Amino acid sequence: MNKRKKILVAPLNWGLGHATRCIPIIKALESHEFEPILASDGVALALLKKEFPHLQHFELPSYNIHYAEKGKNFKLELLKQVPNMISAVRSEKKAISKLVDELQLDGIISDNRLGVQSKKIPSVFITHQLNVLTGNTSYITTKLHHFFINKFNECWVPDSEGSANLTGRLGHLDDPLKHLKYIGPLSRLHKKSLAKRYEIMIILSGLEPQRTLLEEKLSSEFSNYEEPTLFVKGVVENEQIIEKSGKITYYNYMTSEQLEIAFNESDKIICRSGYTTVMDLAQLGKKAFFIPTPGQYEQEYLAKKYKQEGIAPSCKQEKFKLSKIEKIDLYRGLQNYSTEIRWKDLFRLF
Repeated sequence: MNKRKKILVAPLNWGLGHATRCIPIIKALESHEFEPILASDGVALALLKKEFPHLQHFELPSYNIHYAEKGKNFKLELLKQVPNMISAVRSEKKAISKLVDELQLDGIISDNRLGVQSKKIPSVFITHQLNVLTGNTSYITTKLHHFFINKFNECWVPDSEGSANLTGRLGHLDDPLKHLKYIGPLSRLHKKSLAKRYEIMIILSGLEPQRTLLEEKLSSEFSNYEEPTLFVKGVVENEQIIEKSGKITYYNYMTSEQLEIAFNESDKIICRSGYTTVMDLAQLGKKAFFIPTPGQYEQEYLAKKYKQEGIAPSCKQEKFKLSKIEKIDLYRGLQNYSTEIRWKDLFRLF
């Protein structure tokens, strides 16, 4: 009997999105007789440990990224953190080199962790941002990103290659990199025919302090809303906490299984325009209202794109009012752009 090949799966700890979109990859690895090993830090690692308690896991050095309180300071705040991020990349390269040897790894799948790569074994980089939008510095940040991507054997883009796609110019280049593979949108969720339980589902994610600021804003706006509402805060803690206030049911976090049911039982979704959430909504064919993280160019671009294409309304965080959710019905919602992911072909690299 052949020994199962060990594949390290390492998502960036930037909110929960990178970790959640690795869930279908980890499941696919297991179903194709590989042994996934998990590596990340913070809430991303905490989430994966809850989803896959039976798998071996390792903590990697943290990038320690946090957002500015005001969107206009977003880029400046990130620039201040660049030295720490570079230091973290160097540290994780050392940690990975050690893990490759000690665990005798056969492959690496890194979701946006720049230092999780080895010349000794096949290494894959996952990103939907081939163009890294940062305003007037987009050219520099994109070229820098490509420098790191080119160190990997392959780059998997979780989107479709053709014109019917979800990422627009974020995930498509005029002059594509040679080792790109468009693998189709990734989602851990499945569409189910369930009776409607909630008129609105609010799901939060992302870094502090913006996650808390939006939680406070939406809790206030929905405090007197008369329809049943589900509010998932996106705070991964040791114990699941469920609270009720008026017509709102609050969860600190939900497992993938619970989220799948909740999404299917909800009529409309209010959330960030983070790409992982977008892929989930597309998988389920849902209608949504997007509130991009202030100053985060990628989310602002996607929210604007979907608004212009008549897919979903959106607004700035500080301008959100409960009355704005009436606009959701005027838009057609997210359609299923997914293609069947050919896992067997992708895993041939290992």
